[in-house]
Amino acid sequence: MIRLAAALAALLFAVTPATAFELRLGGAARQLSERDSPLGSYALPTGPFRDGSIPAQRLEGRIERQTWRIDGPGLTTLQILAPLRSQLEEAGYSLTFDCKDNECGGFDFRFGTEVVPAPDMYVDIRNYRFVSAVKDKDTAASLLVSRSRSAGFVQIIYVNRDGTSAPPAALPETGTETAPAPDLEAGFSDRMLQQGHAVLGGLVFDTGADALDPGDYDSLAQLAVFLEDHPGMVIALVGHTDSIGSLDENLSLSKRRAESVRSRMIDSYGIAPDRMEAEGVAYLSPAASNLTPEGREENRRVEAVILREQ
Repeated sequence: MIRLAAALAALLFAVTPATAFELRLGGAARQLSERDSPLGSYALPTGPFRDGSIPAQRLEGRIERQTWRIDGPGLTTLQILAPLRSQLEEAGYSLTFDCKDNECGGFDFRFGTEVVPAPDMYVDIRNYRFVSAVKDKDTAASLLVSRSRSAGFVQIIYVNRDGTSAPPAALPETGTETAPAPDLEAGFSDRMLQQGHAVLGGLVFDTGADALDPGDYDSLAQLAVFLEDHPGMVIALVGHTDSIGSLDENLSLSKRRAESVRSRMIDSYGIAPDRMEAEGVAYLSPAASNLTPEGREENRRVEAVILREQ
C-alpha cells in the first residue's frame, strides 16, 4: 500500500516539458491563489526559529506566490513534498534548509515566516514541512506543505525564477533576520465594521462532522485580534451548510459547528464566553448556488456577525 501511494505521488508530480521552469503538481492539484509582485522582497528562511528569530536571506526582485490544494486523505506531507523538492534539485537549485514542523520551530516558525492567509493556505502547526532552495544569488524558491484530514496544501514562493525580471542584487545574509509575519488584522477589521459580518475562512470540518479539525487557523487569529481591539463588541458565530439533507439535520449541524468554533476561541484565544453566541441557520442563507460542488463548498461556512457593543 505504501509503495502504491509513493508511485501515485511520483506520477502526480512528474515534471512535464515547459518553456519556463515551474513546479508541476499534476492533475490532482487545484490552484487556490497566485500573487505576483514585479518588484518586491522576500526573507527566505535559512534555518529554524531560535533565540527569538528566524535566520533569513533577504532577496529582492520579482516575487511570485502560489497556493494549491490536493483533495484526498491518502498522501502524507512528505509524499507531497518529495517530488517537488526533487524537481527543484533537477532544475539546478541547491537546498539550503529542509525541516519538519517541530524541527522548523513549530508555532514560532509558522508565524515568523511568510504564509499566504487563509482560506488560500492552510497550515497545521503539528504537521507541516518547509524547504528553502537557491539557484544563484538572485534566484530562490521556498515550499511549505501541510494538510488537513481531507486535503493537502502547498505554498510555493519563487524569487526571480528563470530570470523573468531584472531585480536589484540580492542582499547578503547578515546574521539573523526575522521574516515578517503577515498583518493578521489587515482587511478583516474593516469588513467587520463596514459590513457587520465576515466569513471565517479556511475552517476544516470532516463531512457531516461538527468538530473543528485540529490545527491553526488564520481567520480565528484575525477574529481574536478584532475582539481584543474592540473589547465591548459582542458577536454571534453563525454556522451555514449546503442543501444536502433535511432542514432539521442541517440546523443542528450548523449550530454545533458554530459552537465548536466558539469553544476554540475560548480555549485557544481566551475570549470571554459572554462575548460570543453560537447559532446555526442551515442552508437558509446561501452564499452561492447549491447546484454545483463549488457552490456547496462555499455555502459550508461559519461567519462572525456583530450583534452589539456593550
